[in-house]
Amino acid sequence: MSGATRVVNRLWPVVAVVALWELFTRYLEMLSFPPPSQIAASAYTLWLTGPAERLWLTDAALENIPASVGRLLAGWVLAGVAGIALGVALGRSPLLFRLVDPLVQFARAIPPPMLLALFLALFAIGPRMQINFIAFGIVWPVLINACEGARHVDRQHLDTARVFGLTGGERLFRVILPSAMPKIFAGLRVSLSLALILMVLSELIGSTDGIGFQLLDAQRSYDFPAVWATIVVLGVLGYALNSAFLAAERRVLSWHRSAKQTT
Repeated sequence: MSGATRVVNRLWPVVAVVALWELFTRYLEMLSFPPPSQIAASAYTLWLTGPAERLWLTDAALENIPASVGRLLAGWVLAGVAGIALGVALGRSPLLFRLVDPLVQFARAIPPPMLLALFLALFAIGPRMQINFIAFGIVWPVLINACEGARHVDRQHLDTARVFGLTGGERLFRVILPSAMPKIFAGLRVSLSLALILMVLSELIGSTDGIGFQLLDAQRSYDFPAVWATIVVLGVLGYALNSAFLAAERRVLSWHRSAKQTT
């Protein structure tokens, strides 16, 4: 099968859905549910009518998209570092696991939106509040997966490391972390999708920039094509982040797939 044929096979459902959406919304004539053609025109006006030297990006695109992506990635990296460190520590220490696991299960059961007022009180309105709010809301998949991965390291691998005289730090970086890496990456992928949701939520209150702020501004103006255009941008951003993460995961965990194929 040629590359062009594969692309057509992957894209034709999208084209069919968009065509049906266009026909359906034009038939209903609902202001709050505009057709894709109006959404595309609004997206073009919002994001792509700037000067050529800026790649036709508007001021809104340059102010809001980088600000949102920066906060999202900062919160995700913070959650990743904290989740991996604490998760591996819990996974390798049965006593620490028994002491801390009830607190972890309690904290992760709290819906993050319910804690937004608490983070506003602790950090006030601004990027610091948004980053910490995102990090707290998404740390749990990373922490739990890292803990499970560290708990189920092959005993033979650890015994072999001790026989060869590896220190505790060497065992951590050469045996424990590589063994736990597939589960850690699974947690990081889940947390990345959650980070996009919490990024938007954090920007709906008191923010002066960001994609969530622009979404709220369009809602207040009853500009429904702009609302849908912003939602489309969020979908494209989520798809791009997930694709980039999967590409990195395939590269980092190539040894894991090779090992599975040889067993």
